Amino acid sequence: MNGQAAGGGAGGAATAEAGTGRDAILRAARRAFAFRPYAEVTMRGIAADAGVSASLIVKHFATKERLFNAVADFEAAADQLFAAPLDTLGRHLVLTMLRSRRERQADPLLRVVFSLGQDDERTLLRERFGAQITERLAGSLTGRERALRAELISGQLLGLGATLSLYREGATGRAAPERLADLYAPALQRLIDAD
Repeated sequence: MNGQAAGGGAGGAATAEAGTGRDAILRAARRAFAFRPYAEVTMRGIAADAGVSASLIVKHFATKERLFNAVADFEAAADQLFAAPLDTLGRHLVLTMLRSRRERQADPLLRVVFSLGQDDERTLLRERFGAQITERLAGSLTGRERALRAELISGQLLGLGATLSLYREGATGRAAPERLADLYAPALQRLIDAD
């Protein structure tokens, strides 16, 4: 699950390995910052979990603070999640979540759940999630109670991510993305649509 970089050769393989190393670093950093206070997280520990050298982390992110800021950034996820018209957004949200998990072995949002109840730097995760996901979504909705509907949609997306993690070997994990979208998207779409 930690997505270790495979050994590579020259040319294009080295480029692919570098991308995989960066992705592995981000996955390991998400886990580290989600479960431990910022002060306890080390670059060496993240490197060991990612299966890369500490110098590769420095090459990509320079400092622990910059790495943490990359982990706490939801902008790219928001760009992908909200890249559909409102009348088809519910289905798009579900399929985008599934695609991210299956192609990248990463949930674009779920890391925010592990920041709940913490009083250290992880509050930045909640603040960025609120601004980059929930508030951005609320701003694109029409009709009444946009903030409430955006919070409920965000919660349902987090619930979907948790369900996919919990039942990855179950019926949910085996279901085709289109079937999951058939079942899950209508509830999201009702919240997206105006009254």
